[in-house]
Amino acid sequence: MDFADEVLDRLARFVVEGGKRVRPTFAWWGWRAAGGADDGPEAASALRAASALELVQAFALFQDDVMDRSEVRRGEPAVHVRFANDHRSKRWLGDPDHYGQSAALLAGDLALVWAEDMFTEALSHMPDARERARGPWRAMHTEMVVGQFLDMRSQARGDTAESTPLRVNRLKTAAYSAERPLHLGAALADANEKVVQALRRYGEAVGSAYQLRDDLLDLYGEPAQTGKAVGADLREGKRTLLLAVGLRRARERGDREAVRMLDSAIGDPGLPDADVRAVADLLAALGAKKAVEQRLAALLREGTRSLADAPITPVAYEELRRRADGAITRAT
Repeated sequence: MDFADEVLDRLARFVVEGGKRVRPTFAWWGWRAAGGADDGPEAASALRAASALELVQAFALFQDDVMDRSEVRRGEPAVHVRFANDHRSKRWLGDPDHYGQSAALLAGDLALVWAEDMFTEALSHMPDARERARGPWRAMHTEMVVGQFLDMRSQARGDTAESTPLRVNRLKTAAYSAERPLHLGAALADANEKVVQALRRYGEAVGSAYQLRDDLLDLYGEPAQTGKAVGADLREGKRTLLLAVGLRRARERGDREAVRMLDSAIGDPGLPDADVRAVADLLAALGAKKAVEQRLAALLREGTRSLADAPITPVAYEELRRRADGAITRAT
C-alpha cells in the first residue's frame, strides 16, 4: 500500500465512520431556513456542498491533534498516532513519531484540497449559488485558522484573561461550527439579509455555547461521551473560560492555594486522574462551573430569541430551537 492509499483509507474511515456531522447539518438547515427545497436536484447539490465541511473538519482535527499532542480522537488513536504505529510496527527508518505527525499534516492538507474540489463540483450547475456561498466559505477557513493560532498562543503565553477564550471560542468554534455553515446554507438558497443576520446571530450564540459545553465535559463528562480522557484539555494547557473564571475567583478570594493548584495543573501532561478530579471539584467550589453553565444557558436562549422574528421557514425554526434546547440537556 503506497502513501496515497494509506491516506485515502485513513481519511475515508475518519470521515465516514465518525463525527457528529454538526457543520453539514447546520449548513443544511441554513439552506432550509431560507426556503431551500428538501428534495430534488438543487437540494442534493446543496447537501453535497454542505458535506464538504466534513473534509474541512478532518483537516482541522488532524492538525489540531498534532499541535495539541492529543493521543486520542473519537475514542480511538489519533491519526498521527496510527501513522506512527505503522512506522514502528514495520521497523522503517527514522523517527516514528515525526513520521506520524508529518503524515497526518499531509493527510489534513489533502482533506482540505478535496473539500474545495467537492464544494466546487457539487455546485457546478448552480454557478450563482456557488458564488454567493464563496464569501462564507472563505471567511470560515480564515476564522478557523486565526482561532487555532489564538488558542495556541494563549497556551504559550499563559493568558488568564477571560476575554481570550471568548474570542477563541467565537472564531475557532462558533464561526466555524455553526455561524458560517448556517450562513453558507442560507447563501446557497439566496437568503435575504434579515435571514442571514438572524442565522448568524443564532450560530454565534449557539456555537459559543457548544464550546462551553465541551469545556465542561472535559472535566465533568465521561470518556464514552467525549471520545477522550477526562481532563485531556486541562493536561494540554487549554485556557478555557472555565479555568479563567476559576483563577479570577480564587484570586479575588485571596486563596493562594487554589491559585497554585490551578496554575500547576494547567498544561501538566502527566497530571494524575485524582488531581484532575480535584481540579474539577475546586472549580465547582469556586463557583466557576455554575457561572459557565449559566453563561451557556444564556447564550442558548439568546440564540433562540434571535430567530423568533426572522422570516425563516417554520420547520427550520423548530429544528434549530430543538438543537439549542438539546445542548442544555447534554451539558448539565
